[in-house]
Amino acid sequence: MKLASPDKRPLAKPTAFLSDIHGNFEALSAVLEELGRRDVGQFVVCGDSFLGGPQPLEVYRAIERAALRIVRGLSDSALVEVDPADVVAPTPEARARLEAFRETRAALGDLALHQIRKWPEKVRIPLIDGRELLVVHGSPADPRGDLSHDMEDAELGAALADEVADLVVCGSSHVPFRIPLGEIEVLSVGSVGAAPEGRVAHFAVVTPRMNGAEIMQTFVDY
Repeated sequence: MKLASPDKRPLAKPTAFLSDIHGNFEALSAVLEELGRRDVGQFVVCGDSFLGGPQPLEVYRAIERAALRIVRGLSDSALVEVDPADVVAPTPEARARLEAFRETRAALGDLALHQIRKWPEKVRIPLIDGRELLVVHGSPADPRGDLSHDMEDAELGAALADEVADLVVCGSSHVPFRIPLGEIEVLSVGSVGAAPEGRVAHFAVVTPRMNGAEIMQTFVDY
């Protein structure tokens, strides 16, 4: 997929939004192949890209080379901010998670970790109709929190805080949903690599129009 220029021009082409790849390069490859069939030539990544799967470096190379924008998720931030030597793992389960954390950091290597550290936790993208799209991983108010399909409107509003945008695109919960909230719409794009349903990879495509944006939420088997 051709490298997309990370400029500030309004989003004018159909754009895919992917999240929660979690080191699953097989799932990511299936999504990118499907986007090619659909003639969607650019994509944005909403975080949690590496931890949890067997091929974090392959995922890093694919998205670093081709993504229009990338934001950091909670696990991405942990990979570049937490020293495994400082982590206490008192149970076998905790020790297994810590070992997976170490292995992911080692697989990525220092150069990739240095680049990931530069990625923002949120990105604003103008649309051609004058509206604005906000890309985050979880809650704009608290990166450790989620925007989830079972939240009440008041909870969603509090989680958005003062980060007002016309369309808020997120991941984190692994569950796709689309919720109108007054003049704001919240779009969760689900998970590429860790969908609750098993071997399906979620994604969404936003097609900008002068009278709004068309949104398609879908998935591909892998």
